[in-house]
Amino acid sequence: MKVLKFGGSSVKDFQNITKVLNIIEEKSKEDQLAVVVSAFGKTTDKLLKSAQLAESKDENYLQLLHEVEQHHFETIKQLITSNSNDVIQQTNELFHQLKTLYKGCYLLEELSPKAKAIISSFGERLSSYIISEAAKERFNATFKDSQELIITDNNYLKAQVDFETTFSNCSAFFNETSYQVVVLPGFIARCYDGQTTTLGRGGSDYTASIYAAAVHAEELQIWTDVSGMYTANPAIVKQAKPIKHISYQEAMEMSHFGAKVIYPPTIQPVREMRIPLVIKNTNAPKDEGTFITLNTDTSSSVKGISYIENIALLTIEGSGMVGLSGVSKRLFEALSDDNINVILITQASSEHTICVGVLEEDAEKAVESISKKFEVEILQKKIDPVFIEKELSILALVGDNMKNHQGLSGKMFSALGKNNVNIRAIAQGASEKNISAVIKRSNAKKALNTLHEQFFGDNVKQLNLFVTGVGNVGNRFLAQLLQQQDYLQSQLKLNIRVVGISNSKKMYFDEQGIDLQNWKDLLVNEGEITGLDLFLEKSKDLNLRNSVFVDNTANEAVSKMYQHYLESNIAVVTCNKIACASEFDNYKTLKKVSKKYNAPFLFETNVGAGLPIIDTLKNLIASGDRVHKIQAVLSGSLNFVFNNFNSSNTFHDIVAQAQKEGYTEPDPKIDLSGVDVARKILILARESGFELELSDIKNQSFLPEESLNTTNNEDFYKSLVKYESQFQDIYSKANSENCKLKYVAEFVDGKAKVGLQHIPQEHPFYNLEGSDNIVLFFTDRYPVQPLQIKGAGAGADVTASGIFADVIRIANN
Repeated sequence: MKVLKFGGSSVKDFQNITKVLNIIEEKSKEDQLAVVVSAFGKTTDKLLKSAQLAESKDENYLQLLHEVEQHHFETIKQLITSNSNDVIQQTNELFHQLKTLYKGCYLLEELSPKAKAIISSFGERLSSYIISEAAKERFNATFKDSQELIITDNNYLKAQVDFETTFSNCSAFFNETSYQVVVLPGFIARCYDGQTTTLGRGGSDYTASIYAAAVHAEELQIWTDVSGMYTANPAIVKQAKPIKHISYQEAMEMSHFGAKVIYPPTIQPVREMRIPLVIKNTNAPKDEGTFITLNTDTSSSVKGISYIENIALLTIEGSGMVGLSGVSKRLFEALSDDNINVILITQASSEHTICVGVLEEDAEKAVESISKKFEVEILQKKIDPVFIEKELSILALVGDNMKNHQGLSGKMFSALGKNNVNIRAIAQGASEKNISAVIKRSNAKKALNTLHEQFFGDNVKQLNLFVTGVGNVGNRFLAQLLQQQDYLQSQLKLNIRVVGISNSKKMYFDEQGIDLQNWKDLLVNEGEITGLDLFLEKSKDLNLRNSVFVDNTANEAVSKMYQHYLESNIAVVTCNKIACASEFDNYKTLKKVSKKYNAPFLFETNVGAGLPIIDTLKNLIASGDRVHKIQAVLSGSLNFVFNNFNSSNTFHDIVAQAQKEGYTEPDPKIDLSGVDVARKILILARESGFELELSDIKNQSFLPEESLNTTNNEDFYKSLVKYESQFQDIYSKANSENCKLKYVAEFVDGKAKVGLQHIPQEHPFYNLEGSDNIVLFFTDRYPVQPLQIKGAGAGADVTASGIFADVIRIANN
């Protein structure tokens, strides 16, 4: 014989019940079956809610009860064909009994545990009767009331089973029945005096397990709406996978820690009889599901990650506890006396502190119980008043084979730490089948996804990007990301998703990843009004692992948001120079905050667009080298201008061309004034370990004062036309010396300057073409022949590629 159990989601309506009957019919061709069914989906919840309304004299209980009644009668009409009138009459009788019970609750304003058990039993009584009648029309089936078989004590809402009597009843019945299929209600039983009891919410699984153990079934099948137990909750972790094979012990650990596919007590009866348990999907009956037996598949150390929400952590501490015997005993007695379940325990070896995790709904009662038990010690200040923390969750790694693999705890806590998930308490048994950690409830989703990626991610790391600024650079960055998605996934094992995007007017978010082929339309048509604070708050609220804020703007206000992102453990990648060239204290603060919150702050593109200048400098400093001198051409736009300006054209036209081709900032005066170059050499000096301010950089500008004082691009370009002769004089003088004009940044022995210089033919800068940049580092190790970095230093494409490279660096961190 096999025992099959179908949960509420499997029998929620006519369509699903038809699927269930098809499965039963197919299975019954090979085996005799005991089929346990739950109440129609959500029925028990509605019955109990109606009872509470009746108790509080709220006549809306009748409306809720009417909904339940209508659903059952509609299902009968759709399901039963031959004897529907008889079924309707019997169902009417059951609802008449139910209404009488509600009337009593309404009049007495009372809902006792006994009444609650009887009322909640009607869901299974109705469903099992209706399904059995439908089954009789299709195959050799009958109905049997579980209250005639399962005997319990009189704890009405979570009764303890008398297994000896129950097994005897079951053996007698199933040995004598000639039916191929027996349909039975789950969840319900009766006590010795014949009163209705229930086995606890989720007790239908337990009912099926009791029957399986009683008849020594060949197999117990739990049919639900998912294809087995998953490596994590698939509603939270989209990459979760079904587990093919798991042990009883692993299944118990996972069900205890929140895996709702199976009710925890279910496992014990079949485990004792070593009866295989299979979790199957009613909607996909051909799926393999999860096979649960005594032994487990040893190919993986961690089988799953579970979690429990709404946990409170109670801490009892005090110097009077050290060396005092019986404290733990009294503590757990206090909780036991008030029927408070302890989910997690951890104790310091000094015995100075004991932490226990309980359900948040039990927290206040637990504090009261403990405070009463230790009232004298608290008054004498030997023990501190109970400290309570709420809004927590417990997550747990589960696996029988974990004890044979070194470093699992380290990997777990390192992964959480990198995502700034703070751990409030840790518990690990000596058997090492479970490692549990208490964290903030708000971090549960991020923590689960982080750990799942760490242990089940097929070595694919996911990054979640929040991108602001979608002009030239931002547009190219998104295009490059789209182009490289497949390569990143297959070759680098990276899944880089853009989940938030904004321009100056709108923002758009998609937690599953924005379609980069259609992001412009999505932003314009579905985007909401944005703001710097709004974009930050939305990014924080999503609380995704491996989050990165990407700034493609040159906006000062955006740069002032970096600290808030870093403090929220969101990495920052930026081509915006303003933050790193701001006051030294701000630059230093950003570095400190980045380190404190383990959130990378990368700005390679601040100096040389896509050139690896800052990264190379960091490596020099980290390896113990010291910088004495830096010479550089750091403005691709200025190099483009002076490479193309001559006596045959005008300075105005060359600058306009540079702006048109995307080499300059939107305000070209920032480039031509030397401010942009001054910021770059300042950043290099700071990264070399020197404390400088922007005001310390000597800026020898070649622009006329009138040009520098303009307030818009139109006036700026007019001034360039006005002073064309002055620019021609600058060119003529350099040309007469057989030199080229280069705007050079220099840093020597702690002092820096920027300005236009005449570069002779023998100098490394002379043949610098187009918009290329070049940097020479003179250091202890490179005193005469400097370390040289040269290449394209301006343009949207190369800047975007530099940003892309910083994102990859974070992924590889």
